[in-house]
Amino acid sequence: MSKKVIVITGASSGIGEATAKLLASQGNQLVLGARREDRLQDLVQEIKTQGGEATYAVTDVTNLDSVKTLAATALSAYGRVDVWMNNAGLMPQSALSEGRVKDWENMIDVNEKGVLYGINAVLGIMRKQQSGHIINTSSIAGHIVGPGSAVYSATKQAVLAISDGLRQEEAQAGSHIRVTVVSPGAIATELTNSITDENVKKGTEQFYNEFAISPERIANAIAFAINSPEDTAINELIIRPTKQVM
Repeated sequence: MSKKVIVITGASSGIGEATAKLLASQGNQLVLGARREDRLQDLVQEIKTQGGEATYAVTDVTNLDSVKTLAATALSAYGRVDVWMNNAGLMPQSALSEGRVKDWENMIDVNEKGVLYGINAVLGIMRKQQSGHIINTSSIAGHIVGPGSAVYSATKQAVLAISDGLRQEEAQAGSHIRVTVVSPGAIATELTNSITDENVKKGTEQFYNEFAISPERIANAIAFAINSPEDTAINELIIRPTKQVM
């Protein structure tokens, strides 16, 4: 495994944090983006204490300039970007009849537009390099829709469509850019904290408390995709707890 420069958004907790720690332990150089600077500082310090390499930029994935600054930080620090992981996400689920328009807008901005902004910020860099790997975090909700998850599922289905469209375009262009989309089931993260409907939040937290698995399980799968031979793209990973039905 060669050392790679890896950028992760949504890196301050959950899957992003677990993935950053694992990949840093494998000798990669990490560039971390999230809104909470204190969490980023702590994570970078922990990685460095363990002998790894990392830097960060406070990043709002709903702002294209902010995402481009994250890419510029990677180039300034390490001169290239080998892997870009669009991981930031929100899940304020609710019934459509509740009319929580602000929640809908937030999900579209973070879950969908945030992925597009990440692709926009890094695709030109990777095409110039003639190599790279873009990883997008979707969800099992991108494959299954249930009551209360219509908008969230729509944003995660969009990530699936964007990812496969990107995969086809880069294969056609011969850019040697790989694309992977990861669809986790119930994972023990802070995702349920973004739910604003108290009834939905209570039920979802109860489900997660019963079924959720560690974010390190997702990190291991992502590392597998990254460390696969360059001529091989792991295009999609669906990862559920063993006992999760839907």
